[in-house]
Order: sequence, then structure tokens, then C-alpha cells
Amino acid sequence: MPETEPVISESKKNENDSRKTSKAVYEHMGDTRKAQEALLSRRHFSVRNQIYLGNALVFLAALVMVIVLIVNNDRVHNRLKFLEFVNDFSSEILQARRYEKNFFLYGTNLNDAIENIHLAESIFVTESDQFSELLKGQRDRQKIFAKIGAYKSLLQQLSQHEQQEKKGFHTTPFAKKIGLELRDYGKDILTTSHAMINIEKIAIEKTLNHSRYIHIYSFLALLVFLVINTSLLVSRIYSTLNRYATYARRIAAGDFSLIHPRRKFRDEFTDLAVAFNEMIKEIDAREAILIQTHKMKAVGTLTSGIAHELNNPLNNIMLTAHMILEDYHDLSDEERIDMLKDVAEETDRSKKIIRNLLDFARESTSTMESLDLSKLVADTLHLLENQIRFSGISVDLQFMENFPKINGDAQKLQQVFVNLLLNAIDASTKGNKIQVIGRLGDTSDSVKVSVIDYGQGIPKQIQPSIFDPFFTTKIKGQGTGLGLSVSHGIIAKHGGTLNVESEEGSGSCFTITFPVINFPGMNSFTL
Repeated sequence: MPETEPVISESKKNENDSRKTSKAVYEHMGDTRKAQEALLSRRHFSVRNQIYLGNALVFLAALVMVIVLIVNNDRVHNRLKFLEFVNDFSSEILQARRYEKNFFLYGTNLNDAIENIHLAESIFVTESDQFSELLKGQRDRQKIFAKIGAYKSLLQQLSQHEQQEKKGFHTTPFAKKIGLELRDYGKDILTTSHAMINIEKIAIEKTLNHSRYIHIYSFLALLVFLVINTSLLVSRIYSTLNRYATYARRIAAGDFSLIHPRRKFRDEFTDLAVAFNEMIKEIDAREAILIQTHKMKAVGTLTSGIAHELNNPLNNIMLTAHMILEDYHDLSDEERIDMLKDVAEETDRSKKIIRNLLDFARESTSTMESLDLSKLVADTLHLLENQIRFSGISVDLQFMENFPKINGDAQKLQQVFVNLLLNAIDASTKGNKIQVIGRLGDTSDSVKVSVIDYGQGIPKQIQPSIFDPFFTTKIKGQGTGLGLSVSHGIIAKHGGTLNVESEEGSGSCFTITFPVINFPGMNSFTL
């Protein structure tokens, strides 16, 4: 029974870890589905629709301005035609008055005056209907028409008397009396026509000024509308592009948080957000595969050393068991008990080695918890004890007292330190020393852990590429190129940074910076 209980316990532990991992995967898939549904369930208002709507509004505004300008130009055209009519009317009246003066001075041109007044009357009768609105009402129109009729009537009286009396009629008292009345009517009609001309000139000037203001204000209004429409469109596109650039940088840093709706409507960028979430889901899944793949590579490396470590207790167990079998009857009870204790101790030692290896290799849900980095690094060194001893390298562990704790996942961070320490061992030669130094960071809310080796170093030209996936300087078959890339992603998910300083021939220093504050919403994540 004592030998089977650990096996059963280990099996139950593996089963529980598997269930936790499956649960985390399903929860992550559910979160992705909810994020996608939230993005797609909003009211649709695309950038294309905004462009179409903006152009339509610009067209409508321009159309309204054109209509206003056409109406205003039509008013100007009517007033110009009215002015032309008044000028023609005034010219005929003025010509009639000239002939009137000739008659009273020389006794000639009376028929010409009558003809001109007939023309003036005809123009007024023909055109006044069209410009009744500009003649200030029907009453004014009738007054002018009455004056024209009276003037024409007086001229006709003169013509009739002239035909009867013939010569010298224009100098008679009767003719002079009618002449006085003609002057009054003619002057009154000319004054009225000149007043209409002056009034119309002022009206035309006002209408033209109004048209000018319409042009200026319409242009300014259209310009303001275009600026506002362009600003809204550019702001919408530019701010969204900046947001997606932030998403891309965040994903590049290893933060695979899903994109959630930021606006009340969806557009073309929603499709991009959906694609980003799908990409995040795939990257997250593939990163988990890469991490586990590299972990298995590390397990293989560790196994080669642990095999030697297991060989010693197994040999001791085998030798002790043979001794008990061969000399059982010759041994005292105390000797048998001591030898069985040795077997139990060596078995516990073997079980502990295997458990550490299984704990490191197991794939499970990562849980953020308060960690003591100095203890974590010490446990990692214990796991690598055989590799360190076989390589002939010494490790100097230096952590300041009361080292601040961090929020992190022990299993994943142990994998990071395994990667860094194995790389340091590979880069060092027998007799070299590796230093692991823990100290406060550059700010009060951070700490640093540096892994320093004094091996061959990293050439400057390849330093920018060492965190790229599948990049390796090792001989083919000896490295996957995933160790530093995976480690960089794990540290990024912990809110930290992983940097390197190296000089060819003098060694390398890998420094991890961790925040020492608690992160809301970072209780767990799945790698």
C-alpha cells in the first residue's frame, strides 16, 4: 500500500490539472465568443456610410446655395429689366418735352411730341403689368397713367387749335396757358420717372450686395461644413488606427487581452477587431504549444542530468536489497531496519527528483500568486543541480535581504530561469562562474533579477534578433530557438521586461524587471 498511494495521488493530481486546463481553455473560448458577439451586435454605421452621408450633405448645402443664388440673380435680372423699361419710358417723355419746347419757341414738332407721348404711353401700358410689384401698387400706377393721359390730351388740344388758327398759334394766350399746364405735367412725369430710376438703382445695388454676401457666407458655410465633416472623418479613422496600433504593440508585448467594443456602432474597423480577436486566440493557442514544446526540450535536457542523479539512489536500493536477500539470516533486526530505512530514504530521494521534473513538465492553468523570487531561483538551481555539477561551473546566488515579493506564476517563471540558466551553462566553459543577482529596480515599485555569465558573449549584430522565435546560434539539433522568445513572452505577461547586455568574448547579462505591485484583473491566464 505505501508504494501505490503516491501513484494514485499523482494520478489524481494530473487529472485535476487536466480538468483545470480544459476549464481554462473553455473559459477563454467563451470570453472570445462573448467579445465577438459584443463587437457584432452593435448598430452598423460604417466609414463608407459616413463618407456618403457627408458628401450628400455637402451636395444638399451646395444645391440650396445655388437655388438661393439663382433666385437672387433672377431678382437682379427683373430689376434690370424694370430699369430698362423706366429708362425707355423716361427717354420718350424727355423727347416729348423737347418737342414741346420747340413748339412754344418755334411753332414746330407738335406732332412729334404727340407721337413720343403715344410711345411713352404704349411702353407704360405694355410693360407696367409685368412690373406692377415694382411700381409700388396699383394706385401709383394709375396716377402715372392719368398724368400721361392728361399730358397727351393737352398736346392734342394744342394740335386741334393749331389746325384751326394756323400761323402764330403758339404765341397766343390760350396756347401759353396750356403750355403752363404741359410743363407742370411733363415735369411731374419726368420727376416721377427719375425717382423710379434712382430708387431702382439703389434697389439693384442692394440686391447685388445681398448676392455678394450670399456668395461669401455660402462659401464660408460650405468651408466650415467641409472642415467639420473632414475633421470628424479623419478623427474617427485616425483615432481608431492609433487604437489598433496600441493593440498591435500590446499583442507584440505578449498581452493577449481581447478587444471589446469602444463605440456604440460598428463599422469596417469592427471586422478588423474581430480578425484581431481571432488572431489573438490563435496566437495564444500557438504560444501555449510553443511554450510546452520548449518545455519538453528543457525536460529532455534536464532528464539527461537527472538520469545520473537517479542512478545513485537506484544503485543503493539495488545493493541494499541484494544484501538483505543474501545475508538476511545473518543480519540482526537492527541491521535489517537500518538497511530498510536506507531503501526508504533513497526511494524518497528518487520520488522527489521525479516529482520536481513532473511539476516542471506539467501543463496546467497558470495562477498568479505572491512569490518569493529568491526561493524560486533557489528551487530552480536545485532542479539544475546535476547540469551545474557536470559542467564544472559554480553558481553564485546573491539576493538582498527582505527581497520584495511579486505577483507571478511559479511554474512559468521557473521555466524562464531554467531557460536563462541553461543558456548561461551552454555559453560558459569549465571553471567559469554564473551569478544570479536580485536587487531593487530603477523605481521603487520594481525589482530586477540578473543572470550573468562570463562565457563567449553575443555578437552585437545578432543581439536584436535573439528574442525572435526559432532564432538560435547553436549547432543544428542542439537548440530550437524558442527559449528566449518564450521567456520574453512569459515575462511580458507578468508586466515585466527581459533585456540583454552582452559583449563578445566577455559574457552576457540577462536582466528581468518585475513590478512589485498587484495587478487588478490578473488573477489567472492561460499559456
